[in-house]
Amino acid sequence: MFKTTFLFFLGTIALFAQHTVNDSIITADTIQHLKFNYKQLIVPGLLIGYGVIGLESDQLKSYNSDIREEVQEDIDKKITIDDFSQYAPAAAVYGLNALGIEGKHNLKDRSIILASSYLMMSATVLALKNITHVERPDGTSNNSFPSGHTATAFMGAEFLYQEYKDQSVWYGISGYIVATGTGLFRMYNNRHWLTDVAAGVGIGILSTKAAYWLYPYTKKLFPSKENKVSSLITPFYNGKQIGCGLVMQF
Repeated sequence: MFKTTFLFFLGTIALFAQHTVNDSIITADTIQHLKFNYKQLIVPGLLIGYGVIGLESDQLKSYNSDIREEVQEDIDKKITIDDFSQYAPAAAVYGLNALGIEGKHNLKDRSIILASSYLMMSATVLALKNITHVERPDGTSNNSFPSGHTATAFMGAEFLYQEYKDQSVWYGISGYIVATGTGLFRMYNNRHWLTDVAAGVGIGILSTKAAYWLYPYTKKLFPSKENKVSSLITPFYNGKQIGCGLVMQF
């Protein structure tokens, strides 16, 4: 019972911490003014730290095995919903906007933020997989740490939270619930250890937070080009010919 409770706690800790730590962001009621705040590093930092320590800790490795055995006891068949649910929170941002429920940013700006977040997350995950060479629980490969599916899901959940937390906190909560389910299914399907999932949660959240912190700089790489065109049409008659002249200034 304790192990199951602890597993659920680790999967949902980010959701509650988002509310209790409070995003303590200096803002003028707009995400364009997001500032770095060290308090936001606490939750993802602890989760990543837990995962990293688990690479060498015999105690955490033993706990990983115990969790795996407990999860695998009653499994009849794998459920591959996590291959799709990892993208659901981020997709929800675009879906909500399509329904007329506006978030913090327009299409271009939120896409820049999401792309930045995804690049940081995927680069971190791929680098750690190539460095650590942790064997998956099912023994199929040596790229278990960290969980890329979980990182993608929580990256999207934090993205959804940031875009819609001023509309309703329930948008963010729903995203975190879906992301938590993704992480749990990665263990249920025998693809990841608990430490892999914990690190994936932290990396996903931190990547999105970093994308918002860096946005005032990354948006300068994609300047809005508003071509201001002024034009003047003037008729003329020179005694022989009649017509008009068009003058345009770009």
